[in-house]
Order: sequence, then structure tokens, then C-alpha cells
Amino acid sequence: MSTVPGVPALEGAGTPPTKAARHALITQILSHERIRSQAELREALARRGVSTTQATLSRDLVELRATKVRGAGGTQVYAVPEAGAPGQVSPVGGNAESLTEHTTARLARWCADLVVTAEWAGNQLVLRTPAGAAQLLASALDDAMLPGVLGCIAGDDTVLVITRSEAVAADVAAHLLSLAGPGPHG
Repeated sequence: MSTVPGVPALEGAGTPPTKAARHALITQILSHERIRSQAELREALARRGVSTTQATLSRDLVELRATKVRGAGGTQVYAVPEAGAPGQVSPVGGNAESLTEHTTARLARWCADLVVTAEWAGNQLVLRTPAGAAQLLASALDDAMLPGVLGCIAGDDTVLVITRSEAVAADVAAHLLSLAGPGPHG
């Protein structure tokens, strides 16, 4: 993927020709450019080396829950929801203020209900939940797009969260534990 001035590249890797990578790129474009039509979006993708049909692009926009919103000057432009759109990339960072800004009501609720323990080693954070609840917590974490969180993997009662650094892992652990409320959490 080539970089375009003003639009950051997806950090750490090239863009594979997958649906998930295309979704991430579409989300990135819509968050940095005023795209008024599918034709404009196809052109923006093409400038980045991604070719797609109109039908595929239309499906992608539905799957990303992209809608047209009134932009500056009254122009209708495409936008994706801030939380919950698949493939969104978390911004770099991880301080308490930005973690709070990105915390969704859903994440706060699931942390209060499901976090049993939170421990980190290096840039990895391990969250324990009651049996069968890890997917719920992991989904809420993905939707919140916490700064510095690269992604997470859920099992039955364990969520592995990968962060950009040990400091981010410690900040995220402390933040999630604060959402979980008082009590022994590890």
C-alpha cells in the first residue's frame, strides 16, 4: 500500500488483499477524507493500489455500517461509526485521558460484569472472565478501539490483549480494572 499525504499508513505491515484489510483501508480513508460517493471512494482505493467492483464496495459499506452524514457546508459525506466498525485501527497512545475518551458504555458494562483478573507481561495483557464470557469482553474491547491496543484474542474464559508497549498494557489493565470496580482483580 502506498502512503498518501495526510493519511497515515496502517503501521507495522503492508496491506494484504483481504476483505479485512480492504475494510480497514476504507475506514481509514473515510476518517481522513471527505468522500461524497462510491465512485470517489473507488478512486481513493485505486490510488492506494486496491481495485474493487462497485458491488463489492457497496457490500463493504453496508458491512462497515457506513452512512452518509452532513459534513461542513451541508455536503453529504460517508462516515463509519466511531466504535464498532470492523477493521478500525486504534490510534497510537494509551494515556488515561484517551482511554477514558474511547471507553464505550458497552465496554464499561462488560468490565463491571465480567473482569475477574487483569495481569500483564510485557506488551501483553491477560484478562480472565467467567467461563464462556471472554468473547463478549473481547468484542467490547475491539469496538472501543482503545489507544495503543493492537487487538485481542478470546478463548472461553481468557482474553489476550496485545498492546504497543508494556506501558500501554499497564495503563489498559489499570483502566479496565477501574471499570470493573472495587474488589480483588489480580
